[in-house]
Amino acid sequence: MRTQLNLPNALTLVRVLLVPVVLLALLKETDAGDAAAAVAFAVAGATDWFDGYLARSRNLVTTFGKVMDPIADKLLITTTLVTLSSLDRLSWIATAIVLAREFAVSALRMVVAEDGRVISASQYGKLKTVVQSFAVLMVIVAAPADWVDALVWFMVGVTVLTGLDYFVNVQKRVDPPGGE
Repeated sequence: MRTQLNLPNALTLVRVLLVPVVLLALLKETDAGDAAAAVAFAVAGATDWFDGYLARSRNLVTTFGKVMDPIADKLLITTTLVTLSSLDRLSWIATAIVLAREFAVSALRMVVAEDGRVISASQYGKLKTVVQSFAVLMVIVAAPADWVDALVWFMVGVTVLTGLDYFVNVQKRVDPPGGE
């Protein structure tokens, strides 16, 4: 079994540590706070791409990474969405829909994990993460506008559709017990 402590896993943990930075920066409710939040959020997004790339290209995929990577993504997205909604910068309805999908997929992962199996991320799930990250970043940096609202609702649609895909195709994505 590969060691769980490697660079991709460390980058995942960095993403988790950036969550309170984004939160605190947004709560400043200043242009400087928004800029800091945007930078921290973008860096966190970059670690998501980079840790996955490193894990796959260098054969450093671990069970820890398969489990923790989506948790780190969910922490970053859900915390940021809730914070933006609490600041009246994002619709609570959009946030609630995204949260419902994220918790439903997490529950599915937990049910599957009871048998010692892991649901690997799908390409659609990875696309969802990119769309969510871009939409949230635009909410942070752009002035309120119709195109930002449209982007948010596009994000919600992609989020719902990818959630449905996980449930419909769960058997295709489940690794065998103890699988790396």
